Amino acid sequence: MKDIKLRIKSVENTMQITKAMELVASSKLRKARDRMESARPYFLTLYNTLSDIAAYTVDFSSPFLRKRPVKKSAYVLIAGDRGLAGGYNNNMFKLFTAHSQGKNAVVIPVGKKAVDFCKRRNIEIFTEEYSQVEDLSSADCTDIGDLLSDSFEKGEIDEVFICYTTFVSMLSQSPEIIQVLPLVSVNADTYQRNTITEYEPDPEELFHMLVPQFVTGLVYGAVTESWASELAARRTAMDAASKNAQEMVSGLSLQYNRARQAAITQEITEIVAGAGEG
Repeated sequence: MKDIKLRIKSVENTMQITKAMELVASSKLRKARDRMESARPYFLTLYNTLSDIAAYTVDFSSPFLRKRPVKKSAYVLIAGDRGLAGGYNNNMFKLFTAHSQGKNAVVIPVGKKAVDFCKRRNIEIFTEEYSQVEDLSSADCTDIGDLLSDSFEKGEIDEVFICYTTFVSMLSQSPEIIQVLPLVSVNADTYQRNTITEYEPDPEELFHMLVPQFVTGLVYGAVTESWASELAARRTAMDAASKNAQEMVSGLSLQYNRARQAAITQEITEIVAGAGEG
């Protein structure tokens, strides 16, 4: 009975921790979703501007549109700062491993778990400056965008991918990999132009200036999606853990009551037997 009581106390303490972590994740998730939704219009505006220039500018060329033999691939790998989030981190790492198989890859890890993963696998790391997802600011994303764009333009890397987790719903998060550079050329026949825009000083110069901002927007959008996904995954995992702990407490309480009843029955039997002998 004493062992069962100690185990019940231990499970109840664990349940308090998981419940607290669930509440913290839920509180942070609201802010993360607001941040994620506010980032989307910026990205869409940049994307539409670049698509418009690429589709409708005559004799347009840009190093950011030009495909070349791939010698080195760069990945922005976004994972969590900590565990206890179900399969959130593992699902991302599995997708990245499959996608980068056979490639000469260099990684910018975002999140402590991403840094640890790259070090364990001896993957070349571009920089470790952005190892905190929660604290990553738009200025940090600008630095990443400029770094990737500059390295691509110089020919140090030949393609750029972002690995992140899409926030589908509170119960569903999906790991994704998108290609950032070289940019996909847009066909004027398929692109729907809503307005005719005149660009100054000229479209080609503006396009070249906007690409780093576009990459920045993609990185920032991916970070906000991933952070919201991590919190949702942790909330779901902690909710499931709390329910499992509650079930364990119920089962252990039943065992305790049975043991207690058995002990009482044993005492009564011994008293009756002693009285009979007397």
